[in-house]
Amino acid sequence: MDFSISRVLVEQGAEKHALTQEIIGKINESHSEGKAESRDRQAPPVMDMDKGSLRLIDFPGEFLKPCPGTKGYICCGYQILHVGTNCPLDCSYCILQAYFNQPSLRVFVNLEEKLSAIGGFLDCQTEKIFRIGTGEFTDSLALDPLVGWSDMLLSFFAARKNAVLELKTKTDHIAGLLSAKNRDRIIVSWSLNSPHISAREEHGAPGLRKRLVAAKQCQEEGYALGFHFDPLIQHPDWKEGYMRTLELMDQMVDPKRIIWLSLGCFRYMPILKRIIRKRHPDTSVLDGEFIAGLDGKMRYFKPIRVEMYGFMKEKLEQWYRDLGLYLCMESDDVWQKSLGWSPTETAGLSDFLDERVSRFF
Repeated sequence: MDFSISRVLVEQGAEKHALTQEIIGKINESHSEGKAESRDRQAPPVMDMDKGSLRLIDFPGEFLKPCPGTKGYICCGYQILHVGTNCPLDCSYCILQAYFNQPSLRVFVNLEEKLSAIGGFLDCQTEKIFRIGTGEFTDSLALDPLVGWSDMLLSFFAARKNAVLELKTKTDHIAGLLSAKNRDRIIVSWSLNSPHISAREEHGAPGLRKRLVAAKQCQEEGYALGFHFDPLIQHPDWKEGYMRTLELMDQMVDPKRIIWLSLGCFRYMPILKRIIRKRHPDTSVLDGEFIAGLDGKMRYFKPIRVEMYGFMKEKLEQWYRDLGLYLCMESDDVWQKSLGWSPTETAGLSDFLDERVSRFF
């Protein structure tokens, strides 16, 4: 792993789960300075994400829930598998800095015990396709060497023909995927950006080439790939920068086995601005022209978004025309002006992505 755990906090009820003992055992074997403790009652300062602490939690809430989406924009109809919260990476623009008021890395150690109930829910709706991901509230693979999410989830999803699991990451932690027996119904997706943004703003994440080498290895092992340019960030020479990333993709992966590729411009809740300024004083992600959107989030002015999406569409389709390209959280008119078509509503985008699943699996 390319991050360190300074302490492990075992919250009440978590000690009884096998995963808790497995995680503590791995930390001890790695000779790290990690130390298991009872729950720490003194919370860190509000701006401290406490990424060196790992909290093991017996989570009482729902593990499978719809993506909350955002009012006034077209959503993809995704389902979130809630395996934990927060991320060891420290991207300056990350919404998780403001989304949760609970610091530290949090892992829900009762996930495996809940899978049978989740399976029962999925199996009762065989006519529906469930697109499920673990990368909404944490990176899907950043903690995988320690937690082993891939070990418990891949066989579970491979056995179900009405669901797919998307593992979304900025890391190259793919050892668990390469050693797994199952490849079916699994999509491994990478978040990408321009080299400039990757180097300056995605702190702790492997560089773009390392991510794409990992993607190449997964594709060669039979996994379907996804990619997400979200957030696209306006910066000097941004067109040249994103072209460099597309050139790297062309060198590394076969576009015919990319199930989908999303685009989304940088947007943020107003409260996040203060946090970004405090935690990342050298950032440039807030330098653009923003306006409050229909959902209250700050977004680039519409002409800027249309230009960025239109540029990416043109260059991506010069590479390969059938990438399953879609926009994340955008309005019908932005779809029309930038991509030349629109699913018109959330149900239409869900149908589009479900059709991609049916073609690939």
